[in-house]
Amino acid sequence: MIGWDSELDRVLGAKTAKALDGAFGISTVGDLLRHYPRRYAERGELTPIGGLEIGEHATVLARVERVDKRRMRSRRGTILQARITDGTRSLSCTFFNQAWRERELSPGKRGMFAGKVTAYRGELQLAHPEYQLFSADEDSDEQGAARNFAGALIPVYPAAQGIPSWSVGRCVAQVLDGWEGVRDPLPESLRQRVGVVSLEEALRLVHRPDNLTQVNQARRRLKWDEAFGVQLALAQSRQRQGTRPAPPCPRRGGGLAEAFEAELPFTLTEGQREVGERIAEDLSGERPMNRLVQGEVGSGKTVVALRAMLQVVDAGRQAVMLAPTEVLAAQHARSLRELLGRFGRAGELGAAERATRVCLLTGSLPAARRKQALLDAASGAAGIVVGTHALLQDGVSFAGLGLVVVDEQHRFGVEQRDALRERAGERSCPHLLVMTATPIPRTVAMTVFGDLRTSALRELPRGRAPISTTVVPSAEKPSWLERAWQRVREEVAEGHQVYVVCSRVGDESGETSSTETGELHVVPERGESGQRTPVSVLDLAEWLRRGPLEGLRLGVLHGRLPSEDKDAVMRCFADGETDVLVATTVVEVGVDVPNATMMMIMDADRFGMSQLHQLRGRVGRGDSPGLCLLVSAAMPQSPARNRLDAVASTTDGFELARLDLQQRREGDVLGAAQSGRSSTLRMLSLVHDEELIATARAEAEEFVELDPELREHPGLAAMVTELVDEDRADFLEKA
Repeated sequence: MIGWDSELDRVLGAKTAKALDGAFGISTVGDLLRHYPRRYAERGELTPIGGLEIGEHATVLARVERVDKRRMRSRRGTILQARITDGTRSLSCTFFNQAWRERELSPGKRGMFAGKVTAYRGELQLAHPEYQLFSADEDSDEQGAARNFAGALIPVYPAAQGIPSWSVGRCVAQVLDGWEGVRDPLPESLRQRVGVVSLEEALRLVHRPDNLTQVNQARRRLKWDEAFGVQLALAQSRQRQGTRPAPPCPRRGGGLAEAFEAELPFTLTEGQREVGERIAEDLSGERPMNRLVQGEVGSGKTVVALRAMLQVVDAGRQAVMLAPTEVLAAQHARSLRELLGRFGRAGELGAAERATRVCLLTGSLPAARRKQALLDAASGAAGIVVGTHALLQDGVSFAGLGLVVVDEQHRFGVEQRDALRERAGERSCPHLLVMTATPIPRTVAMTVFGDLRTSALRELPRGRAPISTTVVPSAEKPSWLERAWQRVREEVAEGHQVYVVCSRVGDESGETSSTETGELHVVPERGESGQRTPVSVLDLAEWLRRGPLEGLRLGVLHGRLPSEDKDAVMRCFADGETDVLVATTVVEVGVDVPNATMMMIMDADRFGMSQLHQLRGRVGRGDSPGLCLLVSAAMPQSPARNRLDAVASTTDGFELARLDLQQRREGDVLGAAQSGRSSTLRMLSLVHDEELIATARAEAEEFVELDPELREHPGLAAMVTELVDEDRADFLEKA
């Protein structure tokens, strides 16, 4: 009999087992049965070709439209091209020196085709794809090897080069035929309470369903296991963290925070007051605050954070603000000092009776200033310390760290935040406040799981102009790109300034890059892989100087420039001495030029939704409306194009993060990964399964409260162990 932990080489043979292990890391029966179908196709249904992404390994169910054979011009041999279609769009399957396939691929035949999606002369293709055609007689011996596709539903598995979906299906079928089953980790009473089938039944149904009802039954059980396992792990982590409380920082009447607020030159918005109240309550308790404040650029997050920091200072503790770049750290330090005025000049002439000190600590500080900043932080003379990664280095210590404020959390990992906490030199755990305009999918995931409390500043900043966003489809409509460059000149003629953002610097290996500029052909349109080479800052700036933007004052900014050169370029742009700034994403945060009203983002499909949202926040910061153009050669209805259309459709950062979550998945909720590729969760959708997750949270908290180590429930303990290995357990302790 075949057990859950049986090695696949003994079940499927060494060659097949080695291929599965190399492609997917699958080595046991349990691993294979956890390799769930990505989707299910019906035999009469075709796969939408328009949704394919260049570079992905895809399996499509399609119909052969026509077959053409010709001799190669440059060398001996033939090229066979089979045109397959979904009824709306088509793609080519290309075979070299395999003319015999013409007999198999006759027009009208349906089948499954698997391979890497590339592009040739602007059209999608699969080079040397593997395929399996459906016979008219499904019961013939010829079709016996593909019996897993003979049912009404065809499971389509994640595949890899050399291992198409149907090969995975055959392996699963072989295993299931001799599988002895698995012990269910869920108590029977819990299964009945939440209404799920047994684990064995779920695993059999997910791979061999007769109908969609059975698919849904299987998925509900498998989703429940993932949600419940994560919630058990988080509940255990929260209980262990109770042994390391946060320093209580209650409000203090007549303190610095109260004096500062009494002299504010503006009135706080309702949103700022409401969020401030929640933060103040969190800071007063011994349970470490873990709160996210989301709001558009300029919505008042800094004032909210400052009020929280002053409450901590009043309690005799220190607050740290961690920024992703030196430019932004310096800007935050200046902003805090300006907001505090005489309340931020402790020890100086003209300081208020109740005052603190703000110090800046970055890697490029001169030795004397760095030494003083380290002394102020260690002695407690500075109630507020602002810095970059330099705060994480050895030798940095604090007198009593009570609050960590992280700006733009997608630039920092849990490991880095934990390193900062360790600088506190105490057993207590400081409170954590995260500020962002663009939550990453993993952050949204943690809010759904209930491990991160969220507050939003939804009121539009006063005087903030609206931003309109448009996709410029450079491949389909080159004239739109030409018009975009004209639009840049018009914006400059009206006295405004423009950003042009590229995904890379250029000159990485001496190659040129695609500027998507039509007739100039600065680069080949696509490389051998079918991927379009992205435009670079250096190539594009040079072409613009002698082309569409000739005569305008252009600046170039990227991360390879020395710090003083970067500062000089930004000063010129901020002072209006530069019309157009061609830059990488170094302008993503910390750049505030109210006169900049337009941004063009080249190869916009190379960026994530949250990053595009963050970038466009650089324009429209003054009185004039902002315009953001997303230039892309992505094909209509492709996942990349759909992402850009989503960005153009809304300016709500949290909504974009949720859409991003739908497309990219949530990242490893129990690990450090922030993209979906190494996700712990295979089946659970955090966007669609919030209700199920909430139920799982309530059940998990009850189980852990009564049995913290799950000793009375070994099946559940094993479920958590399977989900949370040693590295992930360590991650949870730090998170």
